[in-house]
Amino acid sequence: MGGRRDRGRRRPARPGARGGDAAEEDQLSTPEPARRSGRRPGNPDTRDAVLAAARQAFAERGFDGATIRGIASAAGVDPALVHHYFGSKDKLFLAAIEAPANPADLLPEVLAGGRDDLGRNVVRLLLRVWDGPMQPAALALVRSAITNDWSAKLLREFLVTQVLRRVVGTLDMPAGERELRGSLAASQLIGLVVGRYVLKLEPLVSATPDWLAATIGPTVQRYLTGPIELPGR
Repeated sequence: MGGRRDRGRRRPARPGARGGDAAEEDQLSTPEPARRSGRRPGNPDTRDAVLAAARQAFAERGFDGATIRGIASAAGVDPALVHHYFGSKDKLFLAAIEAPANPADLLPEVLAGGRDDLGRNVVRLLLRVWDGPMQPAALALVRSAITNDWSAKLLREFLVTQVLRRVVGTLDMPAGERELRGSLAASQLIGLVVGRYVLKLEPLVSATPDWLAATIGPTVQRYLTGPIELPGR
């Protein structure tokens, strides 16, 4: 009889039993389902630190002299994290200077016309970037370069290593001559950008891209492939 009376009494919950408060505690302490693997969004503070270190490295040592490992060390992060956020040194450089476009995406059409059309095609590409939606970012880069020494070095590295090196790299000539010709072409292109978009000189401002390509393109072409007197000769 006594055993039957015990059956009606409420027994205390066993440890781990899913009932009452214990069940509620289990629900609160249950870990969240694991997120699916994939590329995680970058921490803004970490990205900013890497970009700041990259700008300093590229300005001080140039694109060729700067390394992912050195930039990561200056930012206090692992080199693998830099690759995770930006991929390659080229993409890190473009992000650091806030480049208006990736030359690797645009230059194939410049090179498609062959050696004899390089000058005109480079001018057309330059005008397409500066006359299009990317103009504000492009102008910001140029204006900053005029007033800031670091920005000037970064703009130089952008034009030389990301644009003109890819163009003159297709020419069959010694490396030193390619570098010289690239710098001469850069001087002409920078002059066109500053005159047309910063100083707003006429008739550069109102001229059509086709007229500018036909007029300035041959000069750029001569710098790239025409006869020039090399220093020391």
